[in-house]
Amino acid sequence: MDTYSGYNQIMMHPGDQEATTFTTDNGLYCYKVMPFGLKNAGATYQRLVNMMFAQHIGSIVEIYVDDMLVKSVEASGHIANLQIVFNILKQYRMRLNPQKCVFGVAAGKFLGYIVSQRGIEANPDKVRAILNMESPTTKEQV
Repeated sequence: MDTYSGYNQIMMHPGDQEATTFTTDNGLYCYKVMPFGLKNAGATYQRLVNMMFAQHIGSIVEIYVDDMLVKSVEASGHIANLQIVFNILKQYRMRLNPQKCVFGVAAGKFLGYIVSQRGIEANPDKVRAILNMESPTTKEQV
């Protein structure tokens, strides 16, 4: 699953909003939500999702920034795990991007790797790219 514009779902602390002030032809404006490109925005977002899912990371969910992987040992328990994650997302008013979400798959890509019941494996597309790479032929290429 993928959150929808993840950073923009985090409200700025009212005292920090003034630090994000910018000028336009129509006047001065400041961000009420965390903008992309703000220093430490990524770390702040990661801390938020780590806090939100603290008791479930490693057991039913894996999270890296805005990418989430809900997992279960048995297919019968997967719906319950999804419900737990959805309830937490709803509690914190976080939205998912439906175009980037896939449910009920036995294996899938997560952070460039293939994750399945067998574990984590290298992505065959990436391996193929390395295998098909031409060897250097000149000193400069080396």
